[in-house]
Order: sequence, then C-alpha cells, then structure tokens
Amino acid sequence: MKRKSLFALSAVVVVAAAALVPVLWSGGDNLHNGTAVAATPADQAELIKRGEYLARAGDCIACHTVRGGKTFAGGLPMATPFGTMFTPNITPDDQYGIGKWTQDDFYRAMHTGRSKDGSLLYPGFPFTSYTKVTRADSDAIYAYLRSVTPVNVASRPHELKFPFNQRNMLIGWRTLFFREGEYKADPTKSVEWNRGAYLIEGLGHCGMCHTSINAMGGPVSSAAFAGGLIPLQNWYAPSLTSNKEAGLGDWDIKDISDLLKNGVSNRGAVFGPMAEVVHNSLQYMSDEDIHAMSTYLKTIPQKKEAPEGLQLETSEKFGGELLKQGQKIYADNCAKCHEANGLGQPPNFPPLANNQSIQMPSAVNPIRMVLNGGYPPSTDGNPKPYGMPPFAQSLSNQEVAAVVTYIRMSWGNHGTPVSPQQVSDLRSAPLD
Repeated sequence: MKRKSLFALSAVVVVAAAALVPVLWSGGDNLHNGTAVAATPADQAELIKRGEYLARAGDCIACHTVRGGKTFAGGLPMATPFGTMFTPNITPDDQYGIGKWTQDDFYRAMHTGRSKDGSLLYPGFPFTSYTKVTRADSDAIYAYLRSVTPVNVASRPHELKFPFNQRNMLIGWRTLFFREGEYKADPTKSVEWNRGAYLIEGLGHCGMCHTSINAMGGPVSSAAFAGGLIPLQNWYAPSLTSNKEAGLGDWDIKDISDLLKNGVSNRGAVFGPMAEVVHNSLQYMSDEDIHAMSTYLKTIPQKKEAPEGLQLETSEKFGGELLKQGQKIYADNCAKCHEANGLGQPPNFPPLANNQSIQMPSAVNPIRMVLNGGYPPSTDGNPKPYGMPPFAQSLSNQEVAAVVTYIRMSWGNHGTPVSPQQVSDLRSAPLD
C-alpha cells in the first residue's frame, strides 16, 4: 500500500490525509483573514494535534520533504513516464507555500483536484481518492500545516514532456477517471469496517500502488486493488484481492495489524516502498485505526486479476538447470537464516515456504531483495529489525536467477523459473 506514487503526474500543491478523526468546531468559531479559527487556544491546539496525526498518517512528509531538507518544503523529484515532477512547498510561507491559502482553498484541492487559482491539479496528487476526505479532516490537516515553520523556498518547475505539460489535457483525463464525492458509509457494515474503508480507499489511497494503471496513467478500475508493477520504481505492489498474492482473507487480524504497525509479523515482513510507508506513517497510527484497516483489508473480495506485465520465460530444460544450481546457492547463502526447509525463523527471518510474495507471477520483488537486500522498517514494535544483505556484488545474473528460481519452486511453492535477463534489467533499476 505504498503511498509514494511515482507512476503518474504530481500535484502542484497539497498533502495526503489518512485517518477518520472527527474534528468538531464549537459554536464560537470565527473568521480571521478568511481562515476559521477555533473558539479557544485549547481548541486550536487540539485541532492542530489532530491535524498532525492525520498528516503523519497520510505520510505527507514522504513526498513533500527531500532527504536532509526542510520538512514539507517540497522539491522531491518524482520520475514518471511523462517526465520528472517536483513536489511543492506546503509550508505556510506566503510567497512559495500555502500561507495565503484559506481552508476553503485547501478543501477544494483535496475534494475537487483544483488549486487555489482554480487550475487543474495533476493526478499524481491522488485527489481521486482524497475527494472522499471529510471536511473536518481537511480542516484539521490545514490547521496543522499552518502551524509548521514556513520555508521560503520556491518549488522547482516540473520537467514534463509535451503534451503532458498542457494542463487543459487533464479535462479528458478527469472525465474518464475522476468521480467527485465524500465517502459514504455502508449502513450494512460496522463502524469499524467503515473507518477501515475510509482509510484504505480514501485517505490512505492504497489503490494508487495496488491497482494497475493504463497508458494514460489512469487506474484499471475493473482490477482495483488487484496489484501491479509500479513503473520506474521497479517494485511490484501485490494484489490485495487474491490470496495467491497478498490477499489477506486467510490471515488473522493480529498478523495483519502487526504487519501494518510494526512492519513484521509471523506471516512476513515489508520491504521496499511499503517499508517506507510503515516507517513514516503507519507505525504512528492508533491501534484502533490499524485494527479498522486490518478489518477492512481482510474482507476485500476476490476481484478480476490485474493485467499481467511481461514476464520473461525460460525453457523447461534451462529452468531445471537453474533450479539445480539454485539449490546449492541457497544452501551456501540463505539457509542459515531461512532454514534448509524454507520455514525461516519468524518474525526476524520470514518463511519462504508457502510465501505468496515469493511465488506470485511477478518475480520482481524477490529478485530485488536478493540483489539489493534491505531492512524492514524500524518501529516501536520492532526497533532493531533484522536485515538481509545484498548479493548484487557476489552473485552473477544467472546465479541470482537460479536462487530465486529455487525458492519459487521448492517446499511446495508454485512459482516459475526466473530469466537471467530479467535480473540484468533489474540490476540497474533505481533503488528508490
């Protein structure tokens, strides 16, 4: 459920939200320079606190802060198939940030995908999801952003290819892919389920990574949450609708909650973009919100499978050779942590046997893990995560293909052989 979407065009301004936290205004509220102000300093402090929680839950910092830079000052480059975008400054700076935005301006951007001046925002800012955000939550986030330190830094101009730098083209895109409207609760479901739906489908905008996109950068709605490769980031966001991938229908609520909150559970660990989401965002969410998300995720129904990307195939004979070679490589390099029988030592060293992420049609993620290694996120529930070393320098393309083939086809796993050419293609892929 990666929030950092690099596959579509980025917004000119605004921020993510990600929790259903009601904010009630007292009858004594007033307007000050076009901005609603809480009746008392205590009310305003509480509003800002709620907004900070929402902004943290929405992982706003991930897209609007350059590593080592000023918080929310923007400038993060986001490679897309249409060119490079640079995230905006959303501090309350009057010149370059949102200092002159009213809360009405902010809500309009969240709800309708239009900037302060009425111009259309690019759909890399997921207003197609954020349109479901409540006005109360939008106001709380706005109040928090107004409270942070202003940074007088201009947003870097986007570097888009023609004709994608023509905003008027977005009219057609919006006609095809955008339906405005706040989240409406399903009266047949529990309050907890509805909160989870609000978080996942709306403010959490999980579908931006877990739903395939078409050539126009629009979601394949018939395969919502059915997984897809994140272009240019070269990670595969697995299907949430199929138990063959990351479908959670047969998971315990506790295991789902542990994975979201801590980054590890007895069923597996998160790496890559999802590890960033847990580290920056989900670990700070309340247990109640995490439980609500888990409750909803567990009930996502089986849907149409996502369009399969190109998966390079090997001959049956060569696949058999890779399997045999991979068995020795695994024994020499992997069995110490993941055990000879593939059962691992959870939660520190996840099992590879009967692991859906290992045997999905796409082998992108296990290839990248063998090449680049990595750590689950450091969280309060798992402050010293065990990591996996990289093998890019010690194993050739064929050796990586062999060991990934072995783990995908052993201990009852039903994966397919991996092509050394696919390893070669991913070896040069960006790490972020």
